[in-house]
Amino acid sequence: MYKYDAIDQTLVDQRVAQFRDQVARRLNGTLAEEEFRPLRLQNGLYHQRHAYMLRVAIPYGLFSAKQLRTLALISEKYDRGYGHFTTRQNIQYNWVTLEDTPDILAELAKVEMHAIQTSGNCIRNITSDAFAGVAGDEYVDPRPICELLRQWSTLHPEFAHLPRKFKFAVNGAKEDRTVLLCHDVGIELKKNATGELTADIYAGGGMGRTPILGSLIKQGLPWNVLPSYLTALLRVYNRFGRRDNLYKARIKILVKALGPEEFARQVEGEWLHIKNGDDNFTQAEWDRVAKHFTKPAYKTLQALTTEQVIATATGTDKATQTAFAKWLERNVKPHQVPGYASVILSLKPHGTVAPGDATTAQMLAIADLADQYSFGELRATHEQNLVLADVEQAKLFELWQEAKKQKVALPNVGLLTDIIACPGGDFCSLANAKSLPIAKAIQERFDDLDYLFDLGDISLNISGCINSCGHHHVGNIGVLGVDKDGEEWYQITLGGEQGNNAAIGKVIGPSFYADEIPDVITNVINTYVAQRNGEEPFIETYRRIGVTPFKEAAYKNKKEVAKKKEAVDSKTTTGGAA
Repeated sequence: MYKYDAIDQTLVDQRVAQFRDQVARRLNGTLAEEEFRPLRLQNGLYHQRHAYMLRVAIPYGLFSAKQLRTLALISEKYDRGYGHFTTRQNIQYNWVTLEDTPDILAELAKVEMHAIQTSGNCIRNITSDAFAGVAGDEYVDPRPICELLRQWSTLHPEFAHLPRKFKFAVNGAKEDRTVLLCHDVGIELKKNATGELTADIYAGGGMGRTPILGSLIKQGLPWNVLPSYLTALLRVYNRFGRRDNLYKARIKILVKALGPEEFARQVEGEWLHIKNGDDNFTQAEWDRVAKHFTKPAYKTLQALTTEQVIATATGTDKATQTAFAKWLERNVKPHQVPGYASVILSLKPHGTVAPGDATTAQMLAIADLADQYSFGELRATHEQNLVLADVEQAKLFELWQEAKKQKVALPNVGLLTDIIACPGGDFCSLANAKSLPIAKAIQERFDDLDYLFDLGDISLNISGCINSCGHHHVGNIGVLGVDKDGEEWYQITLGGEQGNNAAIGKVIGPSFYADEIPDVITNVINTYVAQRNGEEPFIETYRRIGVTPFKEAAYKNKKEVAKKKEAVDSKTTTGGAA
């Protein structure tokens, strides 16, 4: 993984010193909150419902065991013993104090980490495939490009105050595991017919109040001119993006208003003046960065079949072998190198902690597992799980046993209870409603693993407000918290999907009370079970039969309650008349 050079280290050290002075001035009153706010935001510090929240960058989701131990230390020393892994492959702490934040940033700087530009109206995230460099369907490892773009975008003077936040996703594989089309800019890396690395550029994607899938605006862009082309794109956005209306300021609104063709034309016009400038990447820069993403010291091993891996569970009973087989099916992914596999550690235990949360003890233990089984490296996924990317197949049973001790081995990856959820109203001051109790209630309702396996792949995502940090728009089933006259209600969307067939879910009708949601989800799932053809996935059944049967099922209980109320009211009226 990427290692800081003297320039990188100096930058983050200086930022720590700078922010320490800013915090001191804020605390003694010489710096007003309105002046301090943009400064703290560009150091990852939000003021939430109950306390400050600090969001720490994990660039494109890649970090080391040493870094995870520091994150664990921060959770223990400065928070309440846990951290929350986000849908942007970062980690955030929900209970930090303003006074402590400079010390936290100093701890991060010691292990080549920071919180720069994880919030605010700036270029924020460069996210990528959590299986980059090891996925079997990969065209090209996107991580060198991610790192080059991260360095290009950090503290970019021209884009320090964009109309709104801005996020990139980079994919280099056949399967899109980045939700590429739902980012401000999606970059799809490919090799052309002559073996040269190129990029297809998608612009104008995003969720939130107006969910839109990105549009293709440039094909076959040579990799080295990405900085100048993206600079041109951002200049167009900076020039035309609305600053008078918070809800109309995202690039997706601009692309939709202009149309993709006109937007692309504007970008080309701007690019014409800078395409041959000094900002472009050089081969020397590529070589400097790419050397940090070489393959680890893999052993020469024989690839094992699933049956052979299961057979490594020697001396165990049939039930243990069956449980191990289920874990292999859901949590273990194929690898480029024979004899290795990638393992997803589930941070979605049923009904106990919030999706994406990891305790101090878990983080320390997972760091040890990374050192022992995966060359000391980890990945964070946008689904809020963690990945050990380079595990020997022969050691999977041993790892599974250790992971179970830490409660991160639940075989629910991709299933209904592998819920993506934002912190919601329990923490976030922007939220209209709580997310975490809804996730807990659904996980408790669907706690039968055999039943979950029978249901197969279903994504369920929850957001506490229309900002969509829980990515509810692209869940097969989406749950959105809404405010109605000061009360918490929940809107249901169906038909969303991430990946190559990305789609935005459709609202099925009026919202529900919190205590109705488990029944609503149950009715939707029962409809799927009744209507599916064989092993047909939920999303395919939905597309085949349409929304109507699901909608009728979702509102079945409401209709029954309304009928009972009508009958009671009728009796009361009749009795009164008599």
